Amino acid sequence: MRETVTITKPHGRPRQPTEPRWIRWLLTGTALLFLGLFLVVPLVSVFWFALSKGWSTYLASFDDPYAWHAIQLTVIVVISSVVCNGVFGITAAWAITKFQFRGKSLLLSLIDLPFAVSPVIAGLIFVLIFGLQGLMGHWLEDHHIRIIFAVPGIVLATMFITFPFVARELIPVMQSQGTEEEEAARMLGAGGLRIFWRITLPNIKWGLLYGLILCSARAMGEFGAVSVVSGHISGQTNTLPLHIEVLYNGSTEHERIAAFACASLLTLLALVTLIIKSAVEWHTRRTVLLAESEAFEGPPASASPSNRGHA
Repeated sequence: MRETVTITKPHGRPRQPTEPRWIRWLLTGTALLFLGLFLVVPLVSVFWFALSKGWSTYLASFDDPYAWHAIQLTVIVVISSVVCNGVFGITAAWAITKFQFRGKSLLLSLIDLPFAVSPVIAGLIFVLIFGLQGLMGHWLEDHHIRIIFAVPGIVLATMFITFPFVARELIPVMQSQGTEEEEAARMLGAGGLRIFWRITLPNIKWGLLYGLILCSARAMGEFGAVSVVSGHISGQTNTLPLHIEVLYNGSTEHERIAAFACASLLTLLALVTLIIKSAVEWHTRRTVLLAESEAFEGPPASASPSNRGHA
């Protein structure tokens, strides 16, 4: 006679912490104090100084054409970086997780390179390559192509700083999914592009969105690399962080209030990005928990062959 083994979920009470109460209170209080001093207080101070002269002064800070140009340039840089790094991240993650080839470890190391290089050094690299005294400087000057102290240089520097985020989010997701679905679709005659749109992309959409959110947040606040390649030309190459620095170093109180007003705009964008990031994390965690629950419980009893036979 065949034995039937039934697996049930444990229904015990959650394990209680064994540490003394005062230790838990001390650790919790230390964490809250640290967050308050280094996160909440700076955020509140930005809005406090931005609104210290009232709403009219706050709104008047954005009447400056240089401020609007900085906002527009920041949007252009963020969109360009997110689109290019999204394409690169998907391509690199697909190549690394779906294929075996020589140099895979080298490619992974190169993807992580911007994490190890200072943003200022990254900007200096582009100056040494595309600057007037750089490797390609004279050729670019002869063909009237301007990269350094222009928008293309800002976009390149921002892309360099932000390109690991999408790839690094997608590689673990694709590795956990394996290649069985793609191989089955290939055996059924589907082409590579159709496999990507119908199978790969739907499976990685939340990881891709998470990586794009991180990439856009990093691109919005990038200062070091952009500061080196931009030249700080007001109304031409100043992004919003650079414009804030120029205003804060100004000699009048109005300029400093305008700096905090622009900083509050960046802060609001960061908070919106954080909310979207938390929503994506919640949805991803919920999807994983539902999948694990279904795998643990197995198929419903009505779908078993014995039940169908008795029916």
